[in-house]
Amino acid sequence: MAQQLREATPFGEGPKYIIRDNDLKFGMPRTGQFDRVAQGCDIKVLHTPPKSPLCNSFCERFLGSVRRECLDHIVILSEGHLRRVILEYVHYFNESRPHQGIGQKVPRPMKVPGDEINREVVELSILGGLHHEYRRAA
Repeated sequence: MAQQLREATPFGEGPKYIIRDNDLKFGMPRTGQFDRVAQGCDIKVLHTPPKSPLCNSFCERFLGSVRRECLDHIVILSEGHLRRVILEYVHYFNESRPHQGIGQKVPRPMKVPGDEINREVVELSILGGLHHEYRRAA
């Protein structure tokens, strides 16, 4: 894992933080070679708490959704393109996509004024038509 981190951060360029669990593939926690390589690249290593198997579940579930519903269907051309795609997907994920865990509701629903209830419903394409959002016409 330390070698993979070296290869992923050429010339010391890399993320600001890395979240890792206490798996031995990273070496001994807080003293292993992986952490030393990260420190050499000015990356702060954030450790998950010991004996907390559910600690990563929310992050892993979201990242799985990003991969399955977004990145598996789009060819990413650059880092800037990736940032734009992820930003648009996060907006869709939080404001339009229903979630089973909260009873098919949306985490941040739009406020619908009373006078909009009788207006026509229009479709908005998200990520070039990969997903769709439905709203009342203005």
